[in-house]
Amino acid sequence: MIKKILAPERVRAIKADFASIEHRFLRDGFLASLTHFELLVYFFLVLVADRHGLSFYGFETLCSILGIEVDDYIEARNGLIEKDLIAFDGRLFQVLSLPDCPQPPVLLKTRQEMERSDPATIRQIFRQTFGEKP
Repeated sequence: MIKKILAPERVRAIKADFASIEHRFLRDGFLASLTHFELLVYFFLVLVADRHGLSFYGFETLCSILGIEVDDYIEARNGLIEKDLIAFDGRLFQVLSLPDCPQPPVLLKTRQEMERSDPATIRQIFRQTFGEKP
């Protein structure tokens, strides 16, 4: 295939600080391995990170900008840490270089696994036990 620049007046110029995602993020299956919220948080952290991958956005600001609930943020953050894509020390994030391969998704099959790991099931149990939020 012969490639031709579609908008020559709009060719990206890479400057000192810019967001970048390796092509293998898509090619090697990292994109497919993430949940919707994990993708949202990951892309946000990539966009706001400095050249070392560091960002210090607080969860309140991050949730406000992304329009997500704290519970969804926590699950996404923890999922990204477990998948070895970010590091977090309680106040500072670092977007890490991609590991050799993405972690395969954990498949939930039994009711017990759903009650232990599925956010929707956990939320449903919580609401059934403690009632709806006001």
